[in-house]
Amino acid sequence: MHSAKTSDNKLPVRQPVEPAALLVKIHDLFANQWLLLTAGDFATGQFNTMTIAWGSIGTMWNKPFVQVVVRPQRHTRKFMDDFDTFTLCAFRPAHRSALQLLGAKSGRDGNKIAAAGLTPVAAAVVAAPVFAEADLAIECRKSYWQDMNPAGFVNAAIAANYPGQDYHRIYFGEIAAIRATSAYQ
Repeated sequence: MHSAKTSDNKLPVRQPVEPAALLVKIHDLFANQWLLLTAGDFATGQFNTMTIAWGSIGTMWNKPFVQVVVRPQRHTRKFMDDFDTFTLCAFRPAHRSALQLLGAKSGRDGNKIAAAGLTPVAAAVVAAPVFAEADLAIECRKSYWQDMNPAGFVNAAIAANYPGQDYHRIYFGEIAAIRATSAYQ
């Protein structure tokens, strides 16, 4: 399997980071850099990943959390529903084509992770995997979910994001661990 490497041909070295010490430009991280959302169980090989550009990081119920959304037709949705943990991984720009592939292809149709050239590895504390090539790995335990209700759209323009009425399911995950390179510390 091809494994994307850093410029010095080594995988990134991630160290533990406390949520309060994580340094990110939240909007840039989601909207421009993108993340891989991975749910399932690494040990059993039952997991799937998808690229996301919508979500948030913050504090909810006095805990550090991430919030992600998944449409009903996405293969990853089954894994988000069936498993208790998920991860978010961020990568350097050199991995953009892998993220594009993982956002465009479905895991139902084949091994898109292998096709992207990324290496899933065991996370530090949750069952869902992270990726060896990631500079940032956020490990989460699912704490809440709810289906988006269009009756709650205060701004009517939001509905334009759902021409097929395929409203997202919203997931909150308590951050269980963060591992990151020095760029995020």
